[in-house]
Amino acid sequence: MSADEVGCVDPIACQRICGATVGCSNIAYPKLVVELMPVGMRGLMIAVMMAALMSSLTSIFNSSSTLFTIDIWQRVRPQASEPELMVVGRVFILVMVVLSILWIPIIQSANSGQLFDYIQAITSYLAPPITAVFIMAIFWRRVNEQGAFWGLIVGLAVGLVQMVLVFVYGTPSCGEIDIRPAFIRDVHYLYFALILLALTGLVITAVSLCTPAIPEHHLHRLTWWTRHSKEPRIDFNDPWTTKPRTPPRTPDPRVGEEAVVEGGPCWKRTGMWLCGLSGPEKKKLTLEEKNALELKLTSIEEEPIWRNVCNANALILLSINVFMWGYFA
Repeated sequence: MSADEVGCVDPIACQRICGATVGCSNIAYPKLVVELMPVGMRGLMIAVMMAALMSSLTSIFNSSSTLFTIDIWQRVRPQASEPELMVVGRVFILVMVVLSILWIPIIQSANSGQLFDYIQAITSYLAPPITAVFIMAIFWRRVNEQGAFWGLIVGLAVGLVQMVLVFVYGTPSCGEIDIRPAFIRDVHYLYFALILLALTGLVITAVSLCTPAIPEHHLHRLTWWTRHSKEPRIDFNDPWTTKPRTPPRTPDPRVGEEAVVEGGPCWKRTGMWLCGLSGPEKKKLTLEEKNALELKLTSIEEEPIWRNVCNANALILLSINVFMWGYFA
């Protein structure tokens, strides 16, 4: 079915069918849904696909905005107020959307136009350093901040260099001679992920063993072996979080909450609403209330019955996935 469209070979034909010269395999699943499924199921599947896409995009954009606002902007402007941080976060999301749109042609021309291969390749270039740091920090108490930092720096640098070289040299079309260097031509991105994971682990181990270890009283409930510890944990003194912030504005008791929401011209109220700044100011929590809320949110205690239900469902789903992979592979 649609062999001349999904499996097109001629670049001109592929460009006419799906807008990419390297292949049209990305349209296979949408064509199955649109052309084969009945009307009701077709709409349901399209709704599911759109919901999954929107959920993934919003998660990525919100995470990126939070990382930029908290880890970068607050370092540049430690006196930034809460409204300023909200506006910066919204603006950064718009920047990410523009960059995502501009990145579409690169995705269409990379890895023979196959979106799945592109996703796996990018993950193999960038994810192994983060995976190595997380796993080693969870299971090995000797990992410290210096080891994690330099492991991430070295791993991400190597992964970015490989990714850039792959994009620069590109993938030869069918019938063309592959003149790429051997470390690009002969090393699959999945093998490169294993190599990068091992390299990052070696850097983390070497740097951590050459630098002072983290004291035990800082590790309670932060590693796998101390997750159930009842000892009080002494957190690190982060100089960035202890810098003085701009004092909050004292609301005028003569002005009601409705004036905060409805006051001002329409364009101003719309802008405030889009930036999440509309509505009355929330009550500030005391230090004791903040500590109690943080303890509740970070607790891993759970009821035995729901823990067993979750574990049973995980085993069932894992078994089904393994069977499906083995049967259809």
